[in-house]
Amino acid sequence: MTQFRALALIFFSGSILSALPLQAQYNPNDDQISLEEIWLSGLYFPDYANSFLWMQDDQYYTELVTGSGIVRYNIEEEEDQEEIVSFSDLDLQGISPESITDYVFGADENFLVLLSDVTPVYRHSTLAVVLAVDRAAQQVELVAEGDQISHPTFSPDGKKLAYVYQNNLYVMDFQRGESKQITMDGEANLIINGMADWVYEEEFSYSKAFWWSPDSRYLAFVRFDESEVPEFGMNMFGSLYPQNQTFKYPKAGEVNSVVSVHLHHLESGDTRQADIGEDTDIYLPRMRWISAEELAVMRLNRLQNEVTVLGINPSTGQNRSILTERSDVYIEIADLHWDFEKWHFLEESDDFLWISEASGFYHIYRYTREGKQVKDLTPWDFEITSIVAVNEPENKLYFLSTEEGSTERHLYSMTLDGKKKRRLTTEAGVHSISFSSKSSYFVDSYSSATDPGKTVLRSANGELLRELVSNDRLRQTLSTLKISDIELTSITTRDDIELNSWIIKPPQFDPSQQYPVLMYCYGGPGSQEVLNNWQGINYLWFQMLAQQGYVVFCVDNRGTGGRGRDFRTSTYPDLGHLETIDQVAAATWLQDQPWVDDERIGIWGWSFGGYLTSLCMTKGEGVFKMGIAVAPVTNWRFYDTIYTERYLKTPQLNPEGYDNNSPINFAKDLDGAYLLVHGTGDDNVHFQNSMEMVTALVNANKQFDSFFYPNRNHGIYGGYTRYHLYTKMTKFVQENL
Repeated sequence: MTQFRALALIFFSGSILSALPLQAQYNPNDDQISLEEIWLSGLYFPDYANSFLWMQDDQYYTELVTGSGIVRYNIEEEEDQEEIVSFSDLDLQGISPESITDYVFGADENFLVLLSDVTPVYRHSTLAVVLAVDRAAQQVELVAEGDQISHPTFSPDGKKLAYVYQNNLYVMDFQRGESKQITMDGEANLIINGMADWVYEEEFSYSKAFWWSPDSRYLAFVRFDESEVPEFGMNMFGSLYPQNQTFKYPKAGEVNSVVSVHLHHLESGDTRQADIGEDTDIYLPRMRWISAEELAVMRLNRLQNEVTVLGINPSTGQNRSILTERSDVYIEIADLHWDFEKWHFLEESDDFLWISEASGFYHIYRYTREGKQVKDLTPWDFEITSIVAVNEPENKLYFLSTEEGSTERHLYSMTLDGKKKRRLTTEAGVHSISFSSKSSYFVDSYSSATDPGKTVLRSANGELLRELVSNDRLRQTLSTLKISDIELTSITTRDDIELNSWIIKPPQFDPSQQYPVLMYCYGGPGSQEVLNNWQGINYLWFQMLAQQGYVVFCVDNRGTGGRGRDFRTSTYPDLGHLETIDQVAAATWLQDQPWVDDERIGIWGWSFGGYLTSLCMTKGEGVFKMGIAVAPVTNWRFYDTIYTERYLKTPQLNPEGYDNNSPINFAKDLDGAYLLVHGTGDDNVHFQNSMEMVTALVNANKQFDSFFYPNRNHGIYGGYTRYHLYTKMTKFVQENL
């Protein structure tokens, strides 16, 4: 489960802006913010780079110009730019240039693929019509005869292209001019080859499940047998007889896909199954080639408290155990809230880097390929949040950490023996980093809580080369508004728990007056809402409410990230208990402030935040006058295996953990005005959650408000939807707080 953020992120290939029904340029005639300006105009959306790619030579990068082509830029010399692919010079096989929204180069950068008519499937997966382009010959060929496919991926030698079509894996050979079907048993809702099932995609953050060997001789892939996984159905409205969309969704305690690893030898055509152990009730959250002679497979047990790294011989399929890590709680493999990976294999030595929080904080450890620990490279009491690059010829390791505080993210370099650490980013805030192919340069996209930030190009030592995205337009627009800065702070509850928080006060704030407060929460495991970064488009909605006389407040409860293992895992395996206590304690802290109207405190949240809001309205001791729950979980038995069991164990092992903090079990205790919102097409947190909450509230004879958006998914957007939703929420706040 990942919290929804209404922010058009820099380097995101699409934007919520494309779903806006109007593109009128609203020009505020005063300094007040309106819902129309926020949700219909695009006025407050940040600028971002479009389909940015580094080139292999470390001298250039490229960017897609919509409808025109691909432009190459010299990293060092800004004026040196050239259109290296012109759509007007190519026979695009009837594909509209405006529909091309992404591209991928092969190894020699002569061959590339253009992606057109990209259609989202779930959180990370897409379908697209793909064009294979030979730049030198100016020739274009439709892959899969123009049908939509997924994950077109070049072989390392650039001579082949692997992709997934209708749950089967294919390889297109450019020299032979033909495509070969590698697997034959793929079938919807039964067998998936080379692509992850729903729950892997959502909770392990990957969809493509195949990997080329470095010498292009083998194609390793995961086969998902989901034949025994229970099927979930959603009615999709809009026709005389609503269509039932079905997909395999393993709810907590139910059967998962049986996963297996296979290695296809391109020359012989043989496919061999790898030995990954006898237990089939496992997860395979990560895989990568260590070398042409060995494939690394990460195997995780069902309870997610033991991870093993296996080395697989591609010619025999046999394994060797490299490393095993165990935990008394759970082990995060791919943290959904950070740019986090657990491993990095070095190419010029037999060692690898491994991120573990065995010390109480995420550290980078160096291991031999035999699993012997060499050194803790980062033995400090703060979190390493990501390995972003390794430059072995220069003996350099680059990583992001919380050394400047849990609400900050900064880039550091040091040698691969853990010495000569140096901070490379100086601007306060949260930095997101993308290094060039050979780690000579990096793009730094950063922002703070009070500034939408910039995207800049730097050399590897942190020297600023130039701005790529300034966001001056948005910055100038914001300067015309009557708003107050967001204040990053912390509070100490009556139980002596220190919690990070932020607050937005009305521009005309008078400490001698008393104000109503709307609290915003998410609060899920490992997440952080209190960060020194731009809060996205919701920030403008919060400022609009502040202009109307509301204080807006947010607190990161226990269980959230950035503050070490003990703080984050304190909620295990009793999800919702301490989180609710902390949100109520934060509201109590507000009541103690002389500038707060202690009878007018409300709360709202989305997804896990909707779950937490629902608990606060039922188990919150009457502290909250109103609450808005958007797309909430109301019973963890309805949510998926990987996420739920990681933090609660299975329902069979821990029934009390599920029942003691499921809002549907406390509907009789609802106290205050409650608005329940959900999209009926939510494949993630199913509409079932809200329907069961409605049933429980009706059975308890509790009055409440609700609104449901037909066919909308977990993000609840498209057309006027988001504007409609925030109009409804604004009115609910105004009428009940």
